[in-house]
Amino acid sequence: MPNPATQNPTDKTQLSIPEAVLLGHALVQRVADSLGIRAFFIKGPASVVQGLRLPKMSVDVDVFVPPADLEPLLNGMRERGWRERPVDPDERSFPRHSTTIDHPEWPCCIDVHFRFPGMENPPGDSFDVMWAHTEDLELAGQVVRVPSKALGILILALHALRSPHLPACSQELVFLAELTKRESHAAEILAVATATGCLAAMRPFLEDLGSQPEEWPEASTEWRNRLLAKEPGSARIIAIAQAPLRDKPKMLFRAVFPPTEVFLTGNIYADLSFRGRLRQHQARWARFLRAVPKIVKDLSQLRRRDPAAKSAGPLHR
Repeated sequence: MPNPATQNPTDKTQLSIPEAVLLGHALVQRVADSLGIRAFFIKGPASVVQGLRLPKMSVDVDVFVPPADLEPLLNGMRERGWRERPVDPDERSFPRHSTTIDHPEWPCCIDVHFRFPGMENPPGDSFDVMWAHTEDLELAGQVVRVPSKALGILILALHALRSPHLPACSQELVFLAELTKRESHAAEILAVATATGCLAAMRPFLEDLGSQPEEWPEASTEWRNRLLAKEPGSARIIAIAQAPLRDKPKMLFRAVFPPTEVFLTGNIYADLSFRGRLRQHQARWARFLRAVPKIVKDLSQLRRRDPAAKSAGPLHR
């Protein structure tokens, strides 16, 4: 039996990840309520409670807010010691849809979403549509706002459809399709998909349900690129290929000599000394070389795609 006198007192108060995720939902909801911000939580433990996912441990908190309320909510979290994690500034290659924050005393992160990839209508309008399909749920002693079952299925399916080649995503899509058919959510999902502009992205899932809108729209360049770029290197090369000629040299330079933020995205404590940077560059190039076969495959699919895509401008934001 451990000796209490020799134990680190901080060990007794350290949150586990599941505890932190549940309490994180309660914290963000209270901050949002205090600021009059509409916020609802996606994925995570709420989806398990609702029966939209099989039991699994969530490692972060995902919250959705209107684009106009992103900064006010982030400011409210900053006042409580939360800080933004570094991100790759290259938004052509990696269009931003959320801001990730962390806290030195919390073992989980919080992802604050202000738009969702695949939804092509204006983010503020899409949020209003989704907000009309939310409901209350109690987590960690706090009433939080979560998607209705139909909206929850749509969001989870849209997330899985980004990487349908991955076994976990494929299995989740099968589970969600069976749930949708069993509980008759198809009509509501189709209505929300139409109102948020994600029919093109949701098409494989909706067709499996037998749902048929009046017309299937074309997928955006951003969405098609997300499906093609299974490797980060592919995303950069595709973005460079599609960029205006005047922007290509700068983008190529940044791809070879990335800014500091790129090294900190994976590890905020990365060694940024001269030797540390050299090691980071070596590791980065090693990952790139290992991924070359997959990158070549991704790029070959791009060449086979509609020729208009090759000359497209910057990715949609």
